[in-house]
Amino acid sequence: MMLRTILGGLLGGFAMFIIGFLFWGTPLSALALSRADPQASANLQAAMAQALARSGTGVYVIPDPATAQGTILYGKGPVAMLFYNNGGFPVMDGSSLIGGLLLALATGVLIALALRFVTGDFNSRARVSILFALATVLWLHIGQAVFNHAPWGYSLYLALSDLVALSVAGLIAAKLMEGRAAKPSASDSTLH
Repeated sequence: MMLRTILGGLLGGFAMFIIGFLFWGTPLSALALSRADPQASANLQAAMAQALARSGTGVYVIPDPATAQGTILYGKGPVAMLFYNNGGFPVMDGSSLIGGLLLALATGVLIALALRFVTGDFNSRARVSILFALATVLWLHIGQAVFNHAPWGYSLYLALSDLVALSVAGLIAAKLMEGRAAKPSASDSTLH
């Protein structure tokens, strides 16, 4: 049973990686991302380099509401939560793909190990897996739109991509954990 659990977790994790690629590594990602025109993009990049170079890589709330002036400016808008990296990296960074695959495999194995605690059949494990995936994306992704006024389009797309990936990983693990015991044997059938 443990071998089937680990195998199910690894296959589920690989499926998560592929699903993540389909949602984020293909033109589908344009559904979630807004684009600035090239000149505006270059202007923003130059402004970030000038304004944030000393502070370095981090997540910035702009304007910073920690001061009285920042609070006023924040209320007037525009506002941004900026994930800033002061160094560049390739668009398709091979090291992040390898790291992402390893993370997906580890996550798939953890999902499979958690499903071992669910007694019952495939249907029971499938329901738990899907409900847990739904609860996770609601809190982690939809919560960003609710609490931080993150863009709904991006938050919903991110939630959908992770809901599909986590659910599929759980379903694969649950199916492989089903094992031979779930299959009816020839002696179990009745002839009429």
